[in-house]
Amino acid sequence: MDETGVMALLDELSILLEDAKPVGFGRNSSLRQVDIDAAFEIMDEIRDTFPSEFAQARQIVRERQGLLDDADAEASRMVEDARSQAMTIASEQEIVRISQQQADQIIADARENERQTRAGAEDYADEVFGHVEQSLETLLNNVQRCRDRLNATSMR
Repeated sequence: MDETGVMALLDELSILLEDAKPVGFGRNSSLRQVDIDAAFEIMDEIRDTFPSEFAQARQIVRERQGLLDDADAEASRMVEDARSQAMTIASEQEIVRISQQQADQIIADARENERQTRAGAEDYADEVFGHVEQSLETLLNNVQRCRDRLNATSMR
């Protein structure tokens, strides 16, 4: 029997009480003569109905709790998945950041190495040109002396 069955039995009990004949007059007008067997029969039916309704209610509460537990477990799984994904993304971003820093450092080191190599090459070229210049000056001086000697001997 469902909730409407219990309500119907309670309505039936109310009608039984309302239809009961008054027993006294004046102050005792609220006293009525009730068919006690009919009242007990209705009450017994209500009592018989309640255990099944309580069982149904308990079943509904258990099902609802099961749904809530399932939803809670699913929410926990979703939160854990989101955390895991966030950690993965953060880790990947950290790897990218570190890789970018390393790439920037390698480029800076290469540029510094290029600058030092270029400066070293320019210094070496300047030194070589200095030696060539000195050798050419010496050679030019020798050529000049030879010409001078040649001219000195031809004038004689």
